[in-house]
Amino acid sequence: MSPMMEHYCKTKEEYKDCVLFYRLGDFYEMFFEDAVEISKELELTLTGKECGMEERAPMCGIPFHAADTYIRKLVDNGHKVAICEQVEDPKDAKGLVERKVIRIVTPGTVTSQETLEEEKNNYLMCISCSGTSFGVALSDISTGVFLTTFVNSFSEVRDEISGFSPSEIIYQKTMEYLFDPEMEAFTERSGITVSAAPDYYFDKAQAEMKLLGHFRVASAEALGLKDLDDPIIASGALLTYISETQMTAVDQISSLKLYFRNDYMIIDSATRRNLELTETMRDKKKQGSLLWVLDKTKTAMGARLLRSWVKQPLLKKPLIEMRLDAVEELSGNLISRDEMREYMSSIYDLERLITRISLKTVNARDLLSFKTSLRYLPDIKNILKEFSCEVLTGIQRDLDPLSDIYELIEKAISEDAPLTIKEGGIFKDGYMDEIDRLKYTKANEKSLLAALEEKERESTGIKTLRIKFNKVFGYYFEVTNSFKDMVPDYFIRKQTLVNAERYTTEELNNLAGNIIGSEDKLYGLEYQEFVSLRERLAKEIERVQKTAGLISMLDALTSLSYVATKNSFARPSINEEGRIDIKGGRHPVIEQMIPSGTFIPNDTYLDMESSRISIITGPNMSGKSTYMRQTAIICLMAQIGSFVPADSADICLSDRIFTRVGASDDLASGQSTFMVEMSEVANILRNSTSNSLIILDEIGRGTSTFDGLAIAWAVAEYIADMHLCGAKTLFATHYHELTDLEGRMPSVKNYSIAIRQDADQIVFLRKIVPGGSSSSYGIDVAKLAGVPCEVIDRAKEIAAILEKEDLTGNTKSITGGNMSERAADKNTSMEQLTLFGTPEELNIAAELRDLDLNNMTPMKALNYLQQLKDRLR
Repeated sequence: MSPMMEHYCKTKEEYKDCVLFYRLGDFYEMFFEDAVEISKELELTLTGKECGMEERAPMCGIPFHAADTYIRKLVDNGHKVAICEQVEDPKDAKGLVERKVIRIVTPGTVTSQETLEEEKNNYLMCISCSGTSFGVALSDISTGVFLTTFVNSFSEVRDEISGFSPSEIIYQKTMEYLFDPEMEAFTERSGITVSAAPDYYFDKAQAEMKLLGHFRVASAEALGLKDLDDPIIASGALLTYISETQMTAVDQISSLKLYFRNDYMIIDSATRRNLELTETMRDKKKQGSLLWVLDKTKTAMGARLLRSWVKQPLLKKPLIEMRLDAVEELSGNLISRDEMREYMSSIYDLERLITRISLKTVNARDLLSFKTSLRYLPDIKNILKEFSCEVLTGIQRDLDPLSDIYELIEKAISEDAPLTIKEGGIFKDGYMDEIDRLKYTKANEKSLLAALEEKERESTGIKTLRIKFNKVFGYYFEVTNSFKDMVPDYFIRKQTLVNAERYTTEELNNLAGNIIGSEDKLYGLEYQEFVSLRERLAKEIERVQKTAGLISMLDALTSLSYVATKNSFARPSINEEGRIDIKGGRHPVIEQMIPSGTFIPNDTYLDMESSRISIITGPNMSGKSTYMRQTAIICLMAQIGSFVPADSADICLSDRIFTRVGASDDLASGQSTFMVEMSEVANILRNSTSNSLIILDEIGRGTSTFDGLAIAWAVAEYIADMHLCGAKTLFATHYHELTDLEGRMPSVKNYSIAIRQDADQIVFLRKIVPGGSSSSYGIDVAKLAGVPCEVIDRAKEIAAILEKEDLTGNTKSITGGNMSERAADKNTSMEQLTLFGTPEELNIAAELRDLDLNNMTPMKALNYLQQLKDRLR
């Protein structure tokens, strides 16, 4: 092989799991398998290169200046890309130009402005496992965010994955058994790249050393992680991965935040999807989601923060009240609020700008954007003096206007600065004497060049004589062939073209040498000074990040205020008595998508005693699902700290909101509609508490009428039992038999959707009224949908026959009772039944009862489980 190809193959061997972008001149080239695969993926022309082998090496390439676009496509498809750059000037190279990998780009470590979505954090997640507990760490290296926590089960890990929606997950290899086909399908649907990290990442001593070294502290206690092994291991492993992929200091990660799950409402993936919190179910777009209604932020930072608020509602009343106080005061001072919003509209993404400064990828135009972002900070700080609530006065007190940084950039960077930083034109006149002198020399000598051209044109009489320049020959005289006989003897020929001759003279050579020398000095000095300025700004990263955080909070709060005043939202009161009392509640999204004033508001009342479960009946399309969803959304908005779409609302704190709304076959995991439905129901029943809010829509539809009714009935009884669940629940159903639960169970109340029947037509009034519905009006809805009249008539006949048979009339004979008491009776019966088990089964049962799972590794547990299966066979 040629020396270059030998180096390529050696480098590729070190980065087997990456697509290798190998810099050759103005292109990044790929060879062999990478070239074959990536040429198809990126639709590039596949060529070949002679490399000393019998056959030409397959090859494809991309222009280096367009690399970000291609890298984005590859990363979006789950690839890692290793950037092998020329780290030596080809002019100084003796033999092969030195190259090495300077960075590995993965889905979670992207920092390119063109690749990232402004309004979303790009999270990289690391999961560690120690026995039965897990550590979770997250970072968005484009903004410097670094978070960590610990959880006690893998289902809680899944909740964190669902909540943060990372683009990439790395995990401890011993956890591979947890990433089963169901989990793989979940991450694939979510577009998450998942990979196991090397074992040494998760060594506690090394992880702790990495953490302490990066954050420059003496102990884990200084980070708030004393005796918290799981977060230490996960955070240290994450930092190791970031260091190994970025291959440079990541000073933008300047602080670590330990958060606790019980500080936030837990929302699983099904609920996020069903309530359409940040994207719609159908087309996965922001428009039509709750975030679309609430997000009227002016900055990318504020948009990201508000998104995180929507995904993580608060559970602590004082924090919620503080946000509500701020929204209320802003809404009462519209002129000042809107003036601040106007100022914030000129603020660029400070978090990502300071990161690019830290990573040395910023250019002069970026610094102009940085300066513009700082211009109105003093004005915002001054306006905030008008406010008195705790949050806003805190922002005013802590907001650093960064005036010194603004003045530095204002003095330094020219408004006409170019995109590149190695071709001069960066600095203003007066910033540095030596730069000014070289600029003058360059400008003066250019005028001397023009004077020389004019002098030679007059002395030779050659009217078409011109002085031109290219990178190969430098400056030269060009004379067309029709005048070449008039060229004087002191002209020295440099090049012959088809239509012209190129010459130089001693005077031109001297002048050109001075010009090129001054240009090189000027460009070199400007580049050197720009690097110095960049390093100076990078030292202010913590100041800038703190200011960015305060501006993003102010932006999110003013957005909530703007939405509240525009849409006539009301401030909710927060109670701790388990009561939800909403008057005139509206769905915030739907009322935006229909003509103004046409949405029909409804009341909701749930408490911990006589109105814990609402059974809601009524026709399809009448508004049951909208009503239940709006109740859940109003409760969630209140815990965000937002005003709510209602005349008034008294809301209790919900630790979780569960929804079971609709279902479809999950073909990827081979689950039917009914299986998906039952899996969701199982998750709700196992994880809900008396402080949860449950939305159930049509439980039991996917099976026979009798089985469906039986399951729905039993689920309602289970939820109603305070010893088993006791959650506040809205339960929509077409099983009208469930209305019999009112009166039998003191916590159940019946409601229905009001309709009006005109002649042979029904009209949905969209109003929730007390009492059950006597009919589903399914045939009437079918008629509205345009089903042929022959089918409608026949359906009515069949319905009349079935009604006479009273297929479900036996529900009247179902006895009530406490489900937890019945469960206890059953356990007693089961203990008696075990007398009839085989001796081996009894031995296994005894072993399981005495088994100490806390001292078993996952692998030992799996092996033991296999042994038990073999014994049972």
